[in-house]
Amino acid sequence: MEKRALKYRRGRLGEALREEIETLVEGELADPRIGLVRVTGVHLAEDGRSAQVLVDADGNDEEAERSLEGLKAAREFIRHELVERLHLRRAPELFFRLDRAEREQARVEELLQRAKKRIKSANKSSGKTA
Repeated sequence: MEKRALKYRRGRLGEALREEIETLVEGELADPRIGLVRVTGVHLAEDGRSAQVLVDADGNDEEAERSLEGLKAAREFIRHELVERLHLRRAPELFFRLDRAEREQARVEELLQRAKKRIKSANKSSGKTA
């Protein structure tokens, strides 16, 4: 069982990492492979030695993969900057992953809206009122 204080600290550190990584990605990485990328979350391992960085990249799947390649190439630079900016003894090993949750949620909502419209039109054509 993890102590509450350690869990709280890990959460705060994860949020600080997310903010700093997003700042670096938005303004300081000059890799042309990296397109419009937002850091949606950072999940820090219990031991703090590694972190999954969830990113949402604009564009199609091919452009998103190119952005991921650019981020992976800049991994050591990002870790070095995190140590400097957050005054860490050692930055966690970073693993970048695509986060498509928002797009999938939008797609599900779109499909639900279509289904509602079909039900309404079916009820109108049969004379029923909803």
